[in-house]
Amino acid sequence: MLDPVTNRYTEALFNLARRAGALDAVRLDVERLAATLDSPAVAGFFFDARVSLATRRAKMEPLLAGMHDLTRSFVRLLFAKRRESVLAGLREAFHRRDLEERGEAEGRVESARPLSAGDVAELAVAMGTRIGRRVTLENRIVPELIGGARIIVGSKMVDGSLQGRLEGLRRRLLDAPLPAI
Repeated sequence: MLDPVTNRYTEALFNLARRAGALDAVRLDVERLAATLDSPAVAGFFFDARVSLATRRAKMEPLLAGMHDLTRSFVRLLFAKRRESVLAGLREAFHRRDLEERGEAEGRVESARPLSAGDVAELAVAMGTRIGRRVTLENRIVPELIGGARIIVGSKMVDGSLQGRLEGLRRRLLDAPLPAI
């Protein structure tokens, strides 16, 4: 779950890059920044409030070399506004915004056993029809489901698993009124 501040800043960067015709260049820059920040030591340094802002900003400048002007300005703005924490979720937020722009969505289908590529594709089409986007699904094995499948795309979930059905039955039985004797 991304925070609203990260989403707002990402939206601004995305829109500026699209208007400037630099979406591909900025997308690559975001990936480069995220790959650098994937290192726990590097991320620990840049997000450590004990390290002075000037020091963190100075260490960031060499990383920005060769990046698009929009990306450099964006990162500098984040440091100027003391919002450098946005960099931690920038890759994911930018990716989600990029998918949204293309009318696509990513999700996962959880099942008790591995599903064939054809089954996953069929579920993706069905879910895509339901939400009005082209959906790409990843299959994850969750043995606790017992059988069936659970599809999760964004904030939407379709639970067709045996575990889900048993849980629904349990809730209905617990909520059923008892006859008066």
